[in-house]
Amino acid sequence: MRTTIKAQLLLLPLILATNAAIAENEDLSALRSSGPVHEWQPAKDDKAHNIKAWQKREENKAIRSFKLDYVVDVDLETIGLAYMDLENWSRWWWKVKDIRMLKMNSPHDFIFYLAHHAPVANPDRDVIISVHVEPYSKRKGYATMSMKAIPEYLPKSPGMIRMEAEDMVAKFTPLDNSRTRIELEGYIDPSGGMPGWSINFIQRQAPYYTALGFQRWVEQSQDYYRGSYKEKKASGSYPTLMSLNNKQG
Repeated sequence: MRTTIKAQLLLLPLILATNAAIAENEDLSALRSSGPVHEWQPAKDDKAHNIKAWQKREENKAIRSFKLDYVVDVDLETIGLAYMDLENWSRWWWKVKDIRMLKMNSPHDFIFYLAHHAPVANPDRDVIISVHVEPYSKRKGYATMSMKAIPEYLPKSPGMIRMEAEDMVAKFTPLDNSRTRIELEGYIDPSGGMPGWSINFIQRQAPYYTALGFQRWVEQSQDYYRGSYKEKKASGSYPTLMSLNNKQG
């Protein structure tokens, strides 16, 4: 019995390596054949949570872009407070290891540092992101937030792979006083020669579970954002989706 277990343990690395190779080949094949270039292909349609996701092949790129469209049963101002609350991103953003504000030029323009836990057997990743917000106004009817990686902003951290892209644009549209539609398009490049199966795993999982995580977090925490958090932030400058002069634009 012990001899059999020992033999199985000795074979385990070979089995894992073989499975990883098979997964990588399958995922790279799927990556190359997931519809025409520049056309969005459905990736997820979660009717229970009102979340839809798509992926798109880009010309001369091995990594697909992604798109999300989902509804959160919370008003726009509260959505904005939660989305800009970097201290609590680890509760809903994908695999957050560390996050901190680096520079805030204004409540609508700031730079922050973000580190991610990587899949098993891959070094962790970090990224510096510049954010620009076009605030909500009644005339326009929505707010937008753009995120752009600026990898050279800080020296690379030891033991981390600096990501070349975690770029996205989000549009926030109030449907009524208690519901907000979020549309998001993005492109993420983990850099550092990450295996195809790891990249494809992240592409399949990260956008959808980030949307689902945000839905759950803000819906269960809206009393906090409307109460003590809002009062704390009112005493100083903080990132916001709303107009500085008039929150309703």
